[in-house]
Amino acid sequence: MPSFKIDTSTAVVFVATAPTPKLANAKTGERAMDRETGAPLSTVGLLVSDEGEGNLYQVTIPETGYPEGLAPGMPVRVVGLKARDWENEFNGQKRHGISFRAVAITPAA
Repeated sequence: MPSFKIDTSTAVVFVATAPTPKLANAKTGERAMDRETGAPLSTVGLLVSDEGEGNLYQVTIPETGYPEGLAPGMPVRVVGLKARDWENEFNGQKRHGISFRAVAITPAA
């Protein structure tokens, strides 16, 4: 499925929830890995405010793409943020949504 770039150059972005390991299999505890680099993946909650509107996004990011100590309330910059729609079927129920992925998150200057 295609992905779409999200421009955050005019947005104010804050960490809403600290990074947590992303799991490929919750039952076994298997960690999700980046297909291209092999880096472990994490999920971080970001509050993105732009043009009078604020949204909370759960963003997947490689563990190598953010500094240690990323904590709620910190202003950050997001590098390479993309959105992709997804759909799957589980136990006969169709589910769909939008997933967010970034290359890196850095502290705002």
